Amino acid sequence: MRLIRSLTNLKMLSRQVDSPLAEGCVATIGNFDGVHLGHQTIIDQVKSKARALNLPSVVMVFEPQPREFFQGMEAPPRLMGFRQKLEALLAADIDIVLCLKFDETFRSYSAMGFIDDVLIDGLAVRHLVVGDDFRFGCDRAGDFALLEKVGRTAGFSVENTRTVTVAGERISSTRIRNLMLEDRLEKAESLLGRPYRIRGRVVYGRQLGRRIGSPTANVLLRQMPALRGVYVVSVTLENGTTQDGIANIGLRPTVDGKQPALEVHLFDFTGTLYGQHIDVVFRHGLRDEEKFDSIDALKAQIARDFDAARAWLAEHH
Repeated sequence: MRLIRSLTNLKMLSRQVDSPLAEGCVATIGNFDGVHLGHQTIIDQVKSKARALNLPSVVMVFEPQPREFFQGMEAPPRLMGFRQKLEALLAADIDIVLCLKFDETFRSYSAMGFIDDVLIDGLAVRHLVVGDDFRFGCDRAGDFALLEKVGRTAGFSVENTRTVTVAGERISSTRIRNLMLEDRLEKAESLLGRPYRIRGRVVYGRQLGRRIGSPTANVLLRQMPALRGVYVVSVTLENGTTQDGIANIGLRPTVDGKQPALEVHLFDFTGTLYGQHIDVVFRHGLRDEEKFDSIDALKAQIARDFDAARAWLAEHH
């Protein structure tokens, strides 16, 4: 898989004699947050058409995501970070990921400017897969009908994304996010197509866990997490081994309350994980985040959480 960052790099690539986009591509556009079963169906559409036309498959995403640009901290939390999204798209066997920076310059693009500069001059798109409710350009003036109209002249076709439903409801990142906030992990997993996980790098924290007898691996979070609370987790380390543990994810109201954090305690583990990328799978919710009156009260609750987690694991191994 090839990652192209920025419209400038895309246009430089498109001018190369041996460009993978020399004959065009089959593309889709979206946030792809979570790369859930609905997204996977769209990706399958793109890959199927790409094989039929013998062209590369392209997924276009944005950083930050448009709602993050417009809403800032009020934007919905992500299901996965950018690195994890790339890994999921790589696993889905996409040929090219185009990541465009969503900033003031980009949001001011007219609908026709986006079609001309990005889709035609940049990607040389031959077939585009988007939802019939897809809107683009400043003031959201561009739509599916405009793409079809321009495509008839410019030489590309447009196809509606297939809708995937479960129990009569469309699978969406918003629906999965709401399920996780309601602590309905199993239902969310059924829409994701896999257990919910966060992959991240272990960084130095405030060492509070070590001082109170429950050392934690602090995983770097760049965005507000979709989960909040204390969970039983399964953690895969860089050496491929898997450890059971317990994790607190959220804002740590007792000691901080400002910055999102994921703190993982591995049962029966010795050693250091600093600098490693670990894969944290959330298996079972124990409780919501709470603010305790003292560190001693927090320490007592952590001991109860450990007991509850070990009891759950004993029943579910």
